[in-house]
Amino acid sequence: MIIFPGAFIFDLNGTMIDDMNYHLRTWTYVLNHELGTNLTEEEVKSQMYGKNEEVLERVFGKGHFTKAELDRISIEKEKQYQEMYKPHLKLVDGLQRFLDRSRDLGVKMAIGSAAIPFNIDFVLDNLNIRDYFSVIVSANDVEHSKPNPETYLKAASLLQISPDECIVFEDAPKGIETAANAGMKAVAITTTHEVSEFSAYKNILGFIKDYNDPLMDQLLHASEKMQQGSK
Repeated sequence: MIIFPGAFIFDLNGTMIDDMNYHLRTWTYVLNHELGTNLTEEEVKSQMYGKNEEVLERVFGKGHFTKAELDRISIEKEKQYQEMYKPHLKLVDGLQRFLDRSRDLGVKMAIGSAAIPFNIDFVLDNLNIRDYFSVIVSANDVEHSKPNPETYLKAASLLQISPDECIVFEDAPKGIETAANAGMKAVAITTTHEVSEFSAYKNILGFIKDYNDPLMDQLLHASEKMQQGSK
C-alpha cells in the first residue's frame, strides 16, 4: 500500500552512498589494532549504530574514555574512513534521478543521520548535493541517537510536516525501528542487511536494491497526486 508522501527523509551512510563496508573495515581496524580489542567483523557490525561515542561505550563501557578521548578517536576514525572511501564515493544507483524528480515535484527532503557533520559534509560537498536538502539533522543536533525517534521527529518538525506524511529511507534494522518509533513508514535499501533481518518491522513499504526500483516511481506518482489534490 502506497501512502501519499509529503516529505522524504534519508539516512546517509549505507542509504545514499554504499559505504558501510568501509566503516566496518575502519572500525574493525581502530578497535582491534589501535584500541586493543579482539572483535570479529560480525561483532563490530552488531555494535555499529548510533553515534561514534555510543559505539565506543557499548564496546568498552561508559566512562572508559574521557569526552576528549571519545572526540579524538571519533575524528581519527572518520579521517581513516574518508581516506579509504573517497576514491569510491558516489550515490547509490538511481538516487540522483530520484532527487532531481523529487525536487521538480516540490517534495520536501531532509537528511537524518547519526553521522557527525564532518562526515555529512564530506558526502554532500564532494557530491555537490547539499542544495537538495532543506533540513539536515546530524548526531550533533540530537540528544538521543537512533533508534530513539528524535532524529526523524526533529527533521519532520523542521520541515514543518506531520510525521505520518514522511517516508524514511534506511539501510539498517535500527534505522527502520527509528522510523517506526517516529510514526513513519520506511523503505529499506538492502546495501548492508538482508531482507530477513528486517522481519520484526511492520512499517516497511518495500525493499529496494537501488533507487531504480519501480517503487520509487510509485512514490513519486503518489506524491504528485497528493500535490495536485491540494491545489
